Amino acid sequence: MRIGIIGAGIGGLATALSLEAAGFRDITMHERTDEIRGLGVGLNLLPHAIRELTELGLRDRVEALGVAPETLVYMNRFGQHIWSEPRGLAAGYRWPQLSVHRGRLQLALRDAVVERLGDVIRLGHRLVGAESGDDGSETVRFATADGEIAATYDLVIGADGIHSALRALRYPAEGAPPWSGLTLWRGVSEAPVLVDGRTMIMAGDGEQKFVAYPLGAPENGRQRLNFIAERRGIGHPDADWNRSVDPGPIAELFADWVFDGLDVPAIIANAEEILEYPMVDRDALPQWTFGRTTLVGDAAHAMYPNGSNGGSQAILDARTLAFHLGTAVQRATAQDATARGATALGEAIDAALAGYEEARRPAMTALLAGTRATGPERVMLVAAERAPQGFARIDDVIPRAEREEIANAYKRAAGFDPSILNERASLSVGDPA
Repeated sequence: MRIGIIGAGIGGLATALSLEAAGFRDITMHERTDEIRGLGVGLNLLPHAIRELTELGLRDRVEALGVAPETLVYMNRFGQHIWSEPRGLAAGYRWPQLSVHRGRLQLALRDAVVERLGDVIRLGHRLVGAESGDDGSETVRFATADGEIAATYDLVIGADGIHSALRALRYPAEGAPPWSGLTLWRGVSEAPVLVDGRTMIMAGDGEQKFVAYPLGAPENGRQRLNFIAERRGIGHPDADWNRSVDPGPIAELFADWVFDGLDVPAIIANAEEILEYPMVDRDALPQWTFGRTTLVGDAAHAMYPNGSNGGSQAILDARTLAFHLGTAVQRATAQDATARGATALGEAIDAALAGYEEARRPAMTALLAGTRATGPERVMLVAAERAPQGFARIDDVIPRAEREEIANAYKRAAGFDPSILNERASLSVGDPA
């Protein structure tokens, strides 16, 4: 089976690795950039994603890239404690949560793809067209430095991010991603050890927020922190996501956010670089699959970073798609030793794409709505609404049971409730042959 993947970000690379693990090897990746440079800042991989990377044999190399947070703390803009909970292994999962640098993760996944599949990544390939053939195949066209070229596949997977070219071909009237009115400034800074060196902190409300978590082990009382500073009503909704800005004005926005053990303006001012990101997402789609093309990751369901779940869901998409494809091909082959050639293969692909979309699209539609309602970070909004000037006892503002349910409801929606995740069946399949 000939498979083409559009995009070599985390979602595309995870898709290639998942398909290889399911026994598919005729895979080609097309990446529009001329070089995979490993750009970006921090990223959290939640336990459901680490489970999939573990089953792909990648846990050790990913674990070596970052830190496993053990506690998540929510505070208001005055530094008052709202809610905290254990994370990863400390929360009873069989797999950790990992905080890593997105670029380092992308390079690690790229290296794994090269090791397992060889030279399959084509750089400088910008998708410009896709047409279905009478035989069910898909021909995709790319603009390259040498002119337009075409390639034909049995299956095409769009993993080309929030500005997906394949998605735009299917939904040409969709336009730019809608802006939430919030702007994120993301960076990495060396700072005093945050609490115990394994704690994530989120502080603020719906108008202004600060997030910090470690990316490296403590050394001489300091460590590298990833941070996100967020503010409503300023910024550039159409800004390029790699737009570098001066830390000074951003630090000034948080001038009085100095709490016990957390000096927000100092962390921002000491950043190696600050990148500005408009907080945008995409509306849920009624359909991901057209013919024998489908979407994964941000191309299918770009969502706000509330809940730290975008990269994890891309990995789950990849594994789920590979599971359905491998299982469908195995079943077709078992039913007919000759597999009836191209007819059986096409039927298997169609069944796999239907199974994948049924498993993932409704869940991601619900999760996207949940992130627009701020996901687990809703505890900060509720605290601000009910006690805008702070509080003496958080239990008088939000009862513990309500805080706990906000956290648990998001875990259920995102597929990483510990009891469900620990017991669900594996998404690994054998060689489809």
